[in-house]
Amino acid sequence: MRHNKAINHLGRKSGHRKALLSNMASSLILNKRITTTVAKAKALKTYVEPLITKSKDDSTHSRRVVFSYLKDKNAVAELFRTVAPKVADRPGGYTRVLHLGFRQGDAADMALIELVDFNEAALASAPKAAKKTTRRSRAKKAETAPAAAPEAAPEAEQQPAETKAE
Repeated sequence: MRHNKAINHLGRKSGHRKALLSNMASSLILNKRITTTVAKAKALKTYVEPLITKSKDDSTHSRRVVFSYLKDKNAVAELFRTVAPKVADRPGGYTRVLHLGFRQGDAADMALIELVDFNEAALASAPKAAKKTTRRSRAKKAETAPAAAPEAAPEAEQQPAETKAE
């Protein structure tokens, strides 16, 4: 049983795993989306999201901390120059994992991991989806029904009065 074993070791020793995640994180930051297995994508998500959060504070200390994880000067520059300003108002959830199916050779479960704010197709369809319809509930109908009833009542009173006058 693997109770309370939070980290997925990915079948590698710690040095190999750190190098793998560092290289994948650099590729994700530079290319904005990569295709990998689901297990690696989930491990990468927990690895790269704290780095993106740290990049919101553009200081020498945070740059050095991020560089110690990524070990790629170009990826650090890209992260602080383009990615951080775009996700500045987002409180988390910077990456999205989309399942792609199974790989042909070994039937590994594949996934696409991408930075959320850099997917042009999803951003283009977002304003259409943002149009919100009004929600109809019984509570609102109950409030509007009594308001409509008093307006109808004076009309009903006027009609019998007119018939009496005739």
